[in-house]
Amino acid sequence: MLLLTTLLQQVDIEEKIKHAPDKGYEIGVFIGSMLPFVILVLLAYVIYRYNKKRMNKD
Repeated sequence: MLLLTTLLQQVDIEEKIKHAPDKGYEIGVFIGSMLPFVILVLLAYVIYRYNKKRMNKD
């Protein structure tokens, strides 16, 4: 199911870029598509650091 959703989103992004009014819109679509992944990576790093510090205190 996740793969299907990913494929549908990819087509939607390509279509949005094709019909974009200018280059600024293309940059916005790119940032908007990468933002969830960046947030997940940052969240994973914060959890990792928190657990590492907690383990060192013991």
